[in-house]
Amino acid sequence: MKTFKGILLLLALVITQEGMAQDFQGIATYKSHRQLDIKLDSTQVSSEMHQRMMDMMKKQFEKTFNLTFNKEESLYKEEEQLESPQPSGMQVVMVDTGGSDILYKNTKDGRFTNQNEVFGKVFLIKDELDKDDWVLTNETKNIGDYTCYKATRTREAEVITGGISVNGDKDMDEMESTHTEEVTVTAWYTPDIPVNNGPARYQGLPGLILEINDGPVSILCSKIVLNPEKQTKIDEPTKGKVVNQEKFDEIMEKKMKEMRERYNSERRDGHNVEIRIGG
Repeated sequence: MKTFKGILLLLALVITQEGMAQDFQGIATYKSHRQLDIKLDSTQVSSEMHQRMMDMMKKQFEKTFNLTFNKEESLYKEEEQLESPQPSGMQVVMVDTGGSDILYKNTKDGRFTNQNEVFGKVFLIKDELDKDDWVLTNETKNIGDYTCYKATRTREAEVITGGISVNGDKDMDEMESTHTEEVTVTAWYTPDIPVNNGPARYQGLPGLILEINDGPVSILCSKIVLNPEKQTKIDEPTKGKVVNQEKFDEIMEKKMKEMRERYNSERRDGHNVEIRIGG
């Protein structure tokens, strides 16, 4: 009889733990920033216009995202915001090849689905999550009410820089340079929230990642709500042309080439800035 009771108790514990895993949910708000270093010809662009352009681009890359997560899945979406007005007499073409409209991750299965609209077409990128080789350390710091631990890894990044074409006197190819460098990625995660997840495609640590510093990009968690009263369903996106990450990168490279050729042929008047963000 004791053995029977012990089995019943064990089953009850298993069912309770599974129920907690299914019901556990949180919403983390992140703010992202990107450092920009754009050097302009002071003989053709005034310091005032330079500053206005830099302020505008800084706001373009200050974004807010919400990560809705449970023990195994998550959805990462940008909060909608009004488009910043462009300075008069200047046209800026912003192309971010690393963004996502809706990013679904399943850390249990090690896969992601990224619904991304670029150049007027919706893609559904399905592929495996990277198996990041994080180096864990004992260094800690507090982010809000949470004690976070530091982890690092390195990656090879293709760094793309842009420039300015004044009065359409330069081809876009002349304005763009690319080089590869090793980048150290630093993550701060909290074991207090034991989920293998984080913002964007960062994951793989024994706790929710609250801060990322990856080259010029920084992402910081500003708010966390655990087990909100109104539960949000985490649905994997289904809209768009299905491709893997490699195929999507090939399509983007082709589109960028077409855009450069179109830009060079049009030779529009005025101050034209093309900045392509990648890596």
